[in-house]
Amino acid sequence: MNIISSARLSYKLMTKEDGELLFQLDQDPEVMRFITGGNPSSMEQINNILVPRMESYSNEQKGWGLWQVNISSSNEYIGWILVRPMNFFSDSPEFDNLELGWRFFQSSWGKGYASEAALHIKNTLATNNDLKRFTAIAVENNLGSIAVMKKIGMSYVKSYLHKDPLFESQVVYYQIEN
Repeated sequence: MNIISSARLSYKLMTKEDGELLFQLDQDPEVMRFITGGNPSSMEQINNILVPRMESYSNEQKGWGLWQVNISSSNEYIGWILVRPMNFFSDSPEFDNLELGWRFFQSSWGKGYASEAALHIKNTLATNNDLKRFTAIAVENNLGSIAVMKKIGMSYVKSYLHKDPLFESQVVYYQIEN
C-alpha cells in the first residue's frame, strides 16, 4: 500500500534501516513522558525490542507498520504513525480493528501534524471494507494524544488496564467505526 502525501506531509513505511530515526525521536524525555516515564530508549532497545516488534506486525500490502511522517516542503522527519491490528501482541488480535498511534518530535507539537497524518492514514486505510473500526489508546492524562483522537473523529469507549508483553498501563480507549 502506498500512502500519498497529504496537505503538508509525506509518508513512508519504516523498516529496520530506520532504527536511527526511531532512536532520535525517543531521546526527548517529553516525547517519552507517557510511554516510559520520560526515560529515553537506548539503541539496544530500538534494535532488540522496537524494530523486531515493528517487523512482526508490518505488512506493506495491508498498510500495517510505522509510517514515517515528513514535512513535504523540507523532507524533515517529524515522527511516525502506528498502524496494526488492535491487541496484536495478545492471543486474540482484532484484524478488523486497526490501532492507530503516534509519536512526534516536540518541535512539531501544536501544529496539527499528528491529526493530519493520523486522519489521512486512517482515511486511506478505510477503503478496505473488511475493517470495522479504528482504535487508539493513551494513558488518561496524555491530553495531547486524546486531543488527536477526538480531532480524527474518535469517541471515548472505556478505561481499562491494557496488557502487552512489554508493559501494563491504565488507558483510555477511543474508537471510530469504519
